[in-house]
Amino acid sequence: MKNILITGATGYIGRRLKERLLKRKDLSIRLLVRNRNKVRASVINKVEIVEGDTFNKDSLFEALKDIDTAYYLIHSMGAGKDFEERDRRSAENFREACIETGVKRLIYLGGLGVKESASKHLLSRIETGEILSAKPDKLQTIWFRAGVIIGSGSASFEIIRNLVQKLPVMVTPKWVKTRTQPIAVDDVLSYLAEAIDLEYKENLIVDIGAETMNFQNMLKGAAKVMGLKRLLIPVPVLSPKLSSYWLILITPIPYQMAAALVEGLKSETIVLNDHASRYLGNIKPISFEKAVDNAISEMEQDQVISRWCDSSADIACDIMNQDDTHTAILRDKRELPLQGVSASSVFKSMTGIGGKTGWFSYHYLWQLRGFMDKLSGGYGLSRGRRTHKELRVGDALDFWKVADIKENKRLLLLAQMKLPGKAWLEFDIQPDKLVQTAHFLPNGILGRLYWISVLPLHNLVFSDLAAKIVARAREIEKTS
Repeated sequence: MKNILITGATGYIGRRLKERLLKRKDLSIRLLVRNRNKVRASVINKVEIVEGDTFNKDSLFEALKDIDTAYYLIHSMGAGKDFEERDRRSAENFREACIETGVKRLIYLGGLGVKESASKHLLSRIETGEILSAKPDKLQTIWFRAGVIIGSGSASFEIIRNLVQKLPVMVTPKWVKTRTQPIAVDDVLSYLAEAIDLEYKENLIVDIGAETMNFQNMLKGAAKVMGLKRLLIPVPVLSPKLSSYWLILITPIPYQMAAALVEGLKSETIVLNDHASRYLGNIKPISFEKAVDNAISEMEQDQVISRWCDSSADIACDIMNQDDTHTAILRDKRELPLQGVSASSVFKSMTGIGGKTGWFSYHYLWQLRGFMDKLSGGYGLSRGRRTHKELRVGDALDFWKVADIKENKRLLLLAQMKLPGKAWLEFDIQPDKLVQTAHFLPNGILGRLYWISVLPLHNLVFSDLAAKIVARAREIEKTS
C-alpha cells in the first residue's frame, strides 16, 4: 500500500485526480486542504484529511508524515501582486518538508514554455518547478509541463466554448497564431496517475501535449465539433489589454485571470522533450477535437466534476470561515410560510436557483447587476453553476459562492460581485417557514450608502425570489 498526498485537492485538477486515484485499491489517499468542508461528503470517509496549507509548517508536516508520493498542484493564478513571492515560498516550504519527512517522490504539474518569453504567471510556474526539483540528491521530482488543458470546466475550454457559441464572426488579435499543444484533462490525469509507479530514480521533466496547433485552429476545431461555422478575422491592433476586456464580456473568466491567460497565449507553449513517449508511452493523447467532444458530453450529461473557479488563492474562493454571518450589521429578512410544503422540496427548489434556471423574475435587474460587475473586474453572472442538480461548498453560483450547505436546512451564498463591503444571501428552512436573509457588512460610509441605494431593489427582487422558491417547491411536491 502506497501513501499518497494530494495538495490542491479542491482545485480543478486536484478534484479529478482524487477521483481517479480512489479507484485504485493499492493506494491510501490523504488530502491537504484549507477547508475540509469543500470535500464532498461521499469522499470524506474514503480519504484522510489534513486541514492547512503550505505556509503552515505544523499542518504541512502532519500532511506529509509517512507519505511515499506527494502531488504539488498549487499555483497562485489571480492571487494578487505578490503571487510570485508566494509561489516561491510555498514551493520551498513544501520541498523542505518533503525532505524532512522522507517523501520518496514529488509530482508537480506546471506549464509548457521557456523563461525567455514566458508571461509572469507562466514564469512563476517554471520557477516553482525549478525550486521543487532543486535538491535531486534528497528528493526526486517528476515535473510535468502542460499547455492548454481542455476539459469540461477548464478555463481554456470555457473561453473557447463561449467565443465559438456566441460569436459568428470574431475579430482576433495576432497572438491567435501562436503555437501550442493542447491536451485533454483526462490525459493529464493519466500521466499524473501513472507517475506513481514510474520506474525511474532521478529527476525528470515530462512535457505533455497532443497535436501542435494555434488558438485560431482551436476555435475552428471547436466550431466543427459543435456543428457551427465561424469566421475569424485577424487584426494587428488588438492589444492584450483590449483582448482581456473582450474576453470578460463574452466568457465567464474575470479580468485578472483573462489578462494572465492572454499574456500567456503570446508565448509558444510546445513540447520540448520526448520523455512522455519514452517513459510513459502507453498513454496516447487524444486529439483536440475529441477532447472538446468529451468536454461537451460531460456538460450535457451534467457530469462536471470540477471547474476553474472551484478554488484559487483568493480569500473569497477559499470559503474558509465564511459561513458565519454574525459580523454583518445590516440585514434584509424575508419570511415565507411553507403551508405544509416539505423541507426536502424547499431545499431542492432553493438549491436549483442560478445558472440556466436563473433567479425566476426581474431578469433584467440581475443581468444589469452582472454586467456592471463584469465591467468592474468581477465575475458577473456568466459563471453559472457546475451542474444543474447539485451544489457543494465552494461551488460557484453565478456571482455567488456556496459558503455552507446543510441538506433540507440551509444554503448560504457568499457574494463575489464587486461591493463596498461583504455580503451573504442565506436561506434557512424552519419547520413552518422559509427565512431568506441578505446580510451585509459595509466598508465605511460608501458601504452604507450602497446598502441604502439597493434596498428598493431588494423589495422587488428578494421578496419575489423567496416566494418563487416556495411556489416551485409546491410544484415539486405535486410532481413527485
